[in-house]
Amino acid sequence: MHREKFKPLGGPDGGNGGRGGNVVLKVEPSASTLLDFHRRPLRRAGDGKAGAGGHRNGANGGDLMVGVPDGTVVKTADGEVLADLIGAGTEFIAAEGGHGGLGNAALASTKRKAPGFALRGEPGQRAELVLELKTIADVGLVGFPNAGKSSLIAAMSAARPKIASYPFTTLIPHLGVVAAGDVQFVMADVPGLIPGASEGRGLGLEFLRHVERCSVLVHVIDCATAEPGRDPITDLDVLEAELAAYDELTGAGMAGRPRLVVLNKVDVPEARDLADIVLPEFKARDLPVYLVSAATGEGLRKLSFAIAAIIDAARKSAPQALPTRLVIRPEPVAGPDFELVKLRENSFLITGVKPRRWILQTDFSNDEAVGYLADRLAKLGVEEALAEAGAVPGAEVLIGAEDDAVVFDWDPKVAAAAGFGPRGTDPRLEH
Repeated sequence: MHREKFKPLGGPDGGNGGRGGNVVLKVEPSASTLLDFHRRPLRRAGDGKAGAGGHRNGANGGDLMVGVPDGTVVKTADGEVLADLIGAGTEFIAAEGGHGGLGNAALASTKRKAPGFALRGEPGQRAELVLELKTIADVGLVGFPNAGKSSLIAAMSAARPKIASYPFTTLIPHLGVVAAGDVQFVMADVPGLIPGASEGRGLGLEFLRHVERCSVLVHVIDCATAEPGRDPITDLDVLEAELAAYDELTGAGMAGRPRLVVLNKVDVPEARDLADIVLPEFKARDLPVYLVSAATGEGLRKLSFAIAAIIDAARKSAPQALPTRLVIRPEPVAGPDFELVKLRENSFLITGVKPRRWILQTDFSNDEAVGYLADRLAKLGVEEALAEAGAVPGAEVLIGAEDDAVVFDWDPKVAAAAGFGPRGTDPRLEH
């Protein structure tokens, strides 16, 4: 209350509290992995500040902007997709800050000229989310471990993935930008595929999800492998079987994507002989085939222009994006005002956004605040709804979630707005 010499009736002057900050996920071009979330999984925005006398409102809490890579999918713990973040600058509010409280100056009215209470601020949202990265690329290189995918992308672009002679050298996707004439496209070198990958073997789903967005799939076949039971035809059949199984499992829709077959390592004489032998079989399947050597650069220019032609055609045939017309349909603050559910004999549960919010705002150690809550509930129609539902005096009334509700005893003989006592008190609660 404002108190100043020669101003005995200064009145209420408590300011409002500031809102809590939001936790916002934002696509940042500089972010490439989600590793930072493994190291620091908990993120929290700033708290709003309390209001003060002299009508001074509290500062809003600072929003926390969290950078994520392009192609991040945000899911609930149950697997429901909340957002698919594509494009630099795309944002998603992962957890919203709570509304600030109201000071007693905001609660003053012609009837309640000197409120002796304030409304609490609401707690912010808490959310447990799952982040999954799906690489954004035009071309996905698909092949067994050590088929030469990393060498191929290193020879065709400025990407420098790790290259070694043992399996699963590539553990995370690598992107490279390839230019062929006037067409530029992004090529993804992803971890190697083995039989059973669609069921989780090897890097399994860790690999397959990264080719979901690719417009073209390039099968990189190792023609120089010495492993028993391996040959180019068998390798292609295994790769296609795993892609089909993954398609059936996830509905990714990769079955209709254009395919190219790359017979790699033809700089080895035995590999070139094998490539010449299997070439008619691939052509019989109506698959474009290219003999290349990532080590010497043979065939890479022809391959890059072939991929560019497919990418260019796909881009030109893609439907043109229409101008976006933003239609704003704000939801009511509370939706339906409230819902009354009979739990058992003379026990009722009241749910709804407004009652829940009002419960969170109320300081139950202050009788005037509790009386103010009773007046709000009565004005909302809770009293009439209880009477119509057959409630009798002494009925148990729960407001909020059933397992975490505030419980009242209903007494219809106590009138709403029965009058005001000294600040911080309510005559209806004296007994």
